[in-house]
Amino acid sequence: MNQKKNKFKYTTAIKKIRGLNKRIKVIPGGSSAGKTIAILMILIDKAIKTPQLRISVVAESMPHLRRGALRDFLNIMKETNRFIPSHWNISNSIYTFSNGSYMEFFGADQPDKLRGGRRDILYVNECNSIDYESYTQLAIRTNEDIYLDYNPSSKFWANTELQNQDDVDFLTLTYRDNEALPKTIIDQLESYREKAKTSTYYQNWVKVYLDGQMGNIEGTIYQDYEVIDQIPEDARLLGYGCDFGYASDPLALIALYKYNDSIIADEVIYQTGLLNSELASQMKQLNIKGEIYADSSEPKSIAELKKYGFQIKPVEKGRDSINYGIQVLQQNKMLITKHSNNLLEELQKYMWKRDKNGGYETTPIDSYNHGCDALRYVAMMKLGARKEGSRKPIFKMM
Repeated sequence: MNQKKNKFKYTTAIKKIRGLNKRIKVIPGGSSAGKTIAILMILIDKAIKTPQLRISVVAESMPHLRRGALRDFLNIMKETNRFIPSHWNISNSIYTFSNGSYMEFFGADQPDKLRGGRRDILYVNECNSIDYESYTQLAIRTNEDIYLDYNPSSKFWANTELQNQDDVDFLTLTYRDNEALPKTIIDQLESYREKAKTSTYYQNWVKVYLDGQMGNIEGTIYQDYEVIDQIPEDARLLGYGCDFGYASDPLALIALYKYNDSIIADEVIYQTGLLNSELASQMKQLNIKGEIYADSSEPKSIAELKKYGFQIKPVEKGRDSINYGIQVLQQNKMLITKHSNNLLEELQKYMWKRDKNGGYETTPIDSYNHGCDALRYVAMMKLGARKEGSRKPIFKMM
């Protein structure tokens, strides 16, 4: 590509991404690794060289795109003297090239776009910000290559669903792969390595944002868990937790098992729009047996499900019951089944509230907690202090 003021170089990042041969190209990496710029430059090059190519660039939302990938795309096009104003449809965020190829930009929060027309190439920017179902809807409508990038701040569906698949390449990039990076930025990034010598926070920050390695998001409530393929045959079912929902909030039914010195959480149902009769039908099909502990604020739903023959009862709540339930879970080694996609996504995003000084309160945010609440309900009742011989929970701020 043409260069202006040496800003858009042919970097090692571009060279490495071009070397990926498999259909799905997963590119985790640290801050300033040049992932987004590199992928966009490759896609622009493909669009120019291949007539009638259809390329979709997707992120969490349009505001997210405007702050990132879309802004970078327009900068690349303009600074390499390729931008033709009449080819840019600002209303639909589509740029059409002279040979009929186009690049469209849209947010994953637009259901009609997710289930819309087909494309040849898909690029999901910061793919850990969208859920696995949204990715699947996009992927099954993509004929050729798929590019996914993200900062590896915690495990998510790319690790649990795509790792080790035959048609998937994983490539980790760091700022050292980006020769276009100014020395001032390199020096600033390197300065954090010194801070990491005495700070747990910066140790994790360096691990994720400098070295592109898997880490944990600061402030996440549950960090000490592992993902497993399936429930072992000798695991013992303790019961189920149920958090009711309907329209915008999903109903979550989570099974809890005991296995040696660990507990296993398994997502059974996670769905919006379920009437109690429909829920009961699903539970019968799934052969749900055993105790179910449900949100006590829904006595009518509990009574109705009892009539369908289920052993459902309200969870016993008291003062600080949310933090208490969190404590109960934190004192156990947690295993999560890999198909529990929604619960895994919640565990990555369920965090303590920020205080005015940038620290963390001892109160969780009121979001990403439907599966977490269901898990907490059954854990409180089956593993909590009311159980004979149980340990006193130890509160941990992550």
